[in-house]
Amino acid sequence: MALIRLFQVPKHKNYEYKPRYWDPKKEELEERIRKVREAKEKGIEGMGERIRAGMRTSYKRDYSAMQTQVIRANIRLIAIILVLLGASYVVLIQYLPRIVNALERSQGI
Repeated sequence: MALIRLFQVPKHKNYEYKPRYWDPKKEELEERIRKVREAKEKGIEGMGERIRAGMRTSYKRDYSAMQTQVIRANIRLIAIILVLLGASYVVLIQYLPRIVNALERSQGI
């Protein structure tokens, strides 16, 4: 029975993988050149697009600098909130008794 085959089993197929070299910097440069050419064709409207794209790419390139700016802004915000809370506390401690006395006198209590 082993000698007679009703179905032929296919053999495995060979697969040859040839990795290609990919240069992301070159691809980014080509994309930027294409966008600049399109912006030149559009005129003044293209200038705004070019500025926005430049800002986006600068943030992509320098992510750590953007992170430090965010941290500094958050620290500055916390400091401002603390100063305002402290100032409001001092003002309330200083002037709240005077306000309460003035209200009591005006109501005749």
